[in-house]
Amino acid sequence: MAKTGASTTAGIAGPRTVQDYIDELPAWSDGTRLKSAPMTGMQWRIWSLAAAGKFFEGFVVFMTGVALPLIVREFHVAPAEKGIISAASLAGILVGAVLLGGMSDYFGRKRMFIAEMILFVAFLTLLIFCANFISLAICLFGLGLALGCDYPTAHMIISENIPSANRGKLVLAAFGFQSLGALGGTGVGCVVLVLDPQLSAWRWMFATALIPALVVTIGRFFVVESANWLAVRGAHEQAERSVVRLLLRRPQYPTSITLARDSMSAAAEAAGRPSFWALFDSHNLRATLFASVPWFIQDLGTYGIGIFTPVILAAALGGGSDHVRSLSDMISDSILAAKGAAMIDVLLIVGILFAVVLADRFGRIKLQILGFLGCAAGLLLASLSIDAVGEAKITFIFAGFMLFDFMTNLGPNAQTYLLAGEVFPTEVRGMGAGFAASFAKIGAVATAYLFPILLVSIGTRALLYGLIVTSILGAAITWIYRIETTGINLDRIGRTHAPEDHANSSAAKVPA
Repeated sequence: MAKTGASTTAGIAGPRTVQDYIDELPAWSDGTRLKSAPMTGMQWRIWSLAAAGKFFEGFVVFMTGVALPLIVREFHVAPAEKGIISAASLAGILVGAVLLGGMSDYFGRKRMFIAEMILFVAFLTLLIFCANFISLAICLFGLGLALGCDYPTAHMIISENIPSANRGKLVLAAFGFQSLGALGGTGVGCVVLVLDPQLSAWRWMFATALIPALVVTIGRFFVVESANWLAVRGAHEQAERSVVRLLLRRPQYPTSITLARDSMSAAAEAAGRPSFWALFDSHNLRATLFASVPWFIQDLGTYGIGIFTPVILAAALGGGSDHVRSLSDMISDSILAAKGAAMIDVLLIVGILFAVVLADRFGRIKLQILGFLGCAAGLLLASLSIDAVGEAKITFIFAGFMLFDFMTNLGPNAQTYLLAGEVFPTEVRGMGAGFAASFAKIGAVATAYLFPILLVSIGTRALLYGLIVTSILGAAITWIYRIETTGINLDRIGRTHAPEDHANSSAAKVPA
């Protein structure tokens, strides 16, 4: 509480939903309510463990870009196989998001929250000892399975356990750890190359994540199950116990928990075992399109530029495979490119900080559209480096990529993740968010696989121009299918049946 000796709160009488209790504001003895509900220790524990999962995603995926030249040389990888290595973890995310993430609707958020980290630690350990190209690709795919499951599960376990007023900033703050992971992955890769300039250095890069991942895995055993999920499944008593543990405070508020039975029982009976095809019925189709298509478009650029920033920089700064005469030359080029990529990745963090501050203030839609258009501007600026020489060349490519990184995390990279976990009703939220993430990763996998091939066949200019067009398309589709969720209670999202019930309802008809 903000004042020592202040009285506990007075709750609204009668049974309510889980989110009503989570959103309840404490009051002083004179009846004055606080402007926000302080987060409990359990809520912060859930948030921090979810944020750690996003860190590992950025760390592993973006470190692959630094490790790739070493892996290619050690295993004598051909261009097509190089694309497979780049795309393996993303392909795993594609499968894991829809297959494992959707299981959280059946088995619970907590169980999958734990299972994904066990899977991550197992494949990370195997990756360190890989002896050939095939085993490497399999282990990277396995890591992707775990990270894919984390996309919907981490979002839901945060958003279903925190106040609606803070949902945007806290979900995005956790998501921002992906950017910290990206910076950490390129930074650690650079340090390892300096300390151990050998082909085997890539193994040490990935090994640095092993102990932290074990700690996070153990920590996830000590969180509560989502009471929202328990309630919609009809497990009322378990849901009440979960809310009590979640909202444990001193002084305690709410002082008693009695969840509404009638409406929730009807919802639970209707939900049963939700079908995947429910995502495409008239009630959820708009939400499915809105959550999936813009995310697919933004992944085309974010992962393509993100993974291959070191490669592009090495070429732009005078390195690249054409100039490599020895292992020491290759290590030198890799260190130079990793340093440049790390500097550019700082803008990912700046972008997500702005998203955290602005998402609940200006709304998800405005930021997503602005971000897409900003990405197009950044890529256009980077394309000017192709015809430039000397310092101008370096200025254009760094300025363009830095603007791209800032705008993608202010807008589509952050907002598509946030919206995908909000626009679906609770009974299909895991499948909906998982499908959106999986569909998005089709774009990421295609980009990661084709980028090294297309860089050679059509050149950097054509690639950048293509991504400019897709970014503009992303802004247009966001506007057409927009569903604003800022500040809306999760219990009510997806349950209105007419556009006039609230602006941009997810139940509105899909435009022709």
